[in-house]
Amino acid sequence: MISTVQSRTPPGPTPKQESYNQTLKTLYESSHMAEHNLQHTIALLARTPAALNALLRGLPETWTSQNEGENTWSAFDILGHLIHCERTDWMPRAKMILQSGDTRPFEPFDRWGHVKESQGKSLEQLLDEFAQVRSENLTELRAWNLSPQDLERRGRHPAFGAVTLSQLLATWAAHDLTHLHQLSRVMAHQYREAVGPWSEYLGVLRCADHKPS
Repeated sequence: MISTVQSRTPPGPTPKQESYNQTLKTLYESSHMAEHNLQHTIALLARTPAALNALLRGLPETWTSQNEGENTWSAFDILGHLIHCERTDWMPRAKMILQSGDTRPFEPFDRWGHVKESQGKSLEQLLDEFAQVRSENLTELRAWNLSPQDLERRGRHPAFGAVTLSQLLATWAAHDLTHLHQLSRVMAHQYREAVGPWSEYLGVLRCADHKPS
């Protein structure tokens, strides 16, 4: 006689087990989320000018003046934008938070303000200007000796609403990395045809989900 074994679907987790699993997941994810560290932010921000200088200075213009099409930026534009941010975004907004809190919103940022400011300048001039203004801003930032309480002070973004000084400074560092990423994509774009079939393996040539910012 052949016995028949009925297959059974394993019972799912009970509500209590689901709650426990979700708690473990939350704890795991939170333990792997990096909190903003001001000294780490400054360490990265201090290195960006040298990184750009090493990559861009002395390159043929085909690498630095070409973009990805209409309404996109070249390496020259990206550098001009970073300078414009140094002068009109990060430190002015940080000062506004420390002086006025969230009593009035930040001034709107002109994402194309660098175009006029960069006219007539060479790439080498922009590299020197960026290094100088970044150094001056970081010297001032260090001199503030910001406390944890200072970093939690709030300002008011015209689009996002309430933001903290900590969030603003963390965004400054992430913004550098965003444009270093963009820079590599724009430059790789110039060889999109030259690489032939290898384009299939070059993710930088298919990365398009970024806007000038």
